[in-house]
Amino acid sequence: MAGMTAARTLVLASASPARLNLLRQAGLAPHVIVSNFDEDSLRAESPAELALALAEAKAGVVAGLDEAAGALVIGCDSVLELDGEALGKPEDAEEATARWKAMRGRSGVLRTGHCVVDTATGRAVSATASTTVRFGEPTDAEVAAYVASGEPLHVAGAFTLDGLSAPFIEGIDGDPGNVIGLSLPLLRSLLGELGVSITDLWA
Repeated sequence: MAGMTAARTLVLASASPARLNLLRQAGLAPHVIVSNFDEDSLRAESPAELALALAEAKAGVVAGLDEAAGALVIGCDSVLELDGEALGKPEDAEEATARWKAMRGRSGVLRTGHCVVDTATGRAVSATASTTVRFGEPTDAEVAAYVASGEPLHVAGAFTLDGLSAPFIEGIDGDPGNVIGLSLPLLRSLLGELGVSITDLWA
């Protein structure tokens, strides 16, 4: 039919359940293809640049796969910037505990790199979204209980807004989705740069 365009396939190049949920809640139905990119292989000047480089690398790996042909591929990566350092997922419970003791009562900046590749045209656009997170002051016992839950070992910065650590976060300045793993306003703007309206991707 004239005027009808075939719906584009959306691919999320991330294993993050939180990112998938955000996209689904926004009416999108992405396929998940994990990049398995070695995050330790990248270095960057700043946490914001590191988050962006990781997002671009993950999207690039998946965009090159046959099963992503013709799709719009979204790559994301988040790091917490504290004292100029980029903090990803903690290595172990000891590191998660030390990290929470360093963060409490302070603010950090959650930086999430976003990259969208249109495999139909080969064009790629990317940007980093930043949200300030104000940490509360959980007691040592609360920190120990949180670390024992295992959750902080699976999330950048050892915390998440949509999980057990929510009571320990006093507030944020910026986009909450960005802290959970993906900024929907930024995604909309990147898709727009590629000539795609996010409303056309609603499932």
